[in-house]
Amino acid sequence: MNYNINKGIGRTVEFKGLKAQYLFIFAGGLLGTLILVMILYMAGVNSYICLFLGAGGASLIVWQTFSLNRKYGEHGLMKIGAGKRHPRYIICRKPVHRYLKFTPKSNAL
Repeated sequence: MNYNINKGIGRTVEFKGLKAQYLFIFAGGLLGTLILVMILYMAGVNSYICLFLGAGGASLIVWQTFSLNRKYGEHGLMKIGAGKRHPRYIICRKPVHRYLKFTPKSNAL
């Protein structure tokens, strides 16, 4: 008997060049655009306006997602997010002798 072996174990998910978190951005954006168009259509907005907003929103999401993927790569958005949370510089307001002072820790067992 022949068994197929999955050679993609441990690799990131990829679809048409989109990798990792960009797939979720892509799918979530398209789903959000679809829901927005459906709500506008049920609210009675002109169908041409709904069609224009749907096509424009979907094309904008596709374009932005692929450009982010090309610009930042697989882990780029996470690196940018971590960089924004990292302080630019450390402020030291205590006097120097406070840092050099030794305080023994008590062993509470």
